[in-house]
Amino acid sequence: MTKTILITGSTDGIGKLAALNLAKAGHHVYLHGRDADKLDSVIMEVKAVATGAATDHIDGFVADFSDLNAVRDMAAEVNDKLSQLDVLINNAGIYTTASPVTKDGLDVRFVVNYLAPHELTNALLPLLKKSNKARIVNLSSAAQAPISYQAFAGNERLDDKDAYAQSKLALTMWSMDLADAVAGDNINVIAVNPGSLLNTKMVAEAYGKHWSSADKGANILTQLAISDEFAGVTGKYFDNDIKDGTHGEARGEFGQPHTDALNKDAITELNRQTQDVLATLLK
Repeated sequence: MTKTILITGSTDGIGKLAALNLAKAGHHVYLHGRDADKLDSVIMEVKAVATGAATDHIDGFVADFSDLNAVRDMAAEVNDKLSQLDVLINNAGIYTTASPVTKDGLDVRFVVNYLAPHELTNALLPLLKKSNKARIVNLSSAAQAPISYQAFAGNERLDDKDAYAQSKLALTMWSMDLADAVAGDNINVIAVNPGSLLNTKMVAEAYGKHWSSADKGANILTQLAISDEFAGVTGKYFDNDIKDGTHGEARGEFGQPHTDALNKDAITELNRQTQDVLATLLK
């Protein structure tokens, strides 16, 4: 069955590769990027490999995810353009950057990696509920660390590694909570570590080396989006690193996220802090 799929952060890396995979399989694929020209170029690449009627259903949306007002505007565009949404892959993310603080004084990792997908997803839930069986795939990481709410609120500065790991734990905690919240709406939610140190631009800038191909990450995103194997799975964390601690191309398996992601009290506190921050941003 043909699915309508939106992938954020899909002008590069595993998001782009997943978009190519899904278009080749005949699905309707909608991309997202910050740069309009780059987005147009990637849309043409994806259209070139699309099969069947999917060729006429490849398009994209422009938004800078460091600005939550831009995220809200994009959500409105998606709601206007699409009649339903079967799969949302929250792939957009940032690690190192020359501008780690947003115009609102927040760490850009918390905004792009957590608050932006949080706001986009909530705004798109009506579209997802129109699907027969929708899926939300949230890009977590092997790097997950307890959240400093002083840093989350912009009152403390973190280094790149800590900011990234804390933002990814926030995303994973929210994913587990979201799965419970939408359980009655026929929507499944999975958080996924696509694999550590994949061969992507973000990893190259952060570490200057890689352990596995970008295709490894793109392939698990593709499978989580459309494979019947995952049709009944929700509220789980898929760890695409190999269980024995080595790294390679083999697919991982479901595993345990950081303990805070399964701690109801910790999640309640995250939700409270999130609403406090959003109240200052989205007026």
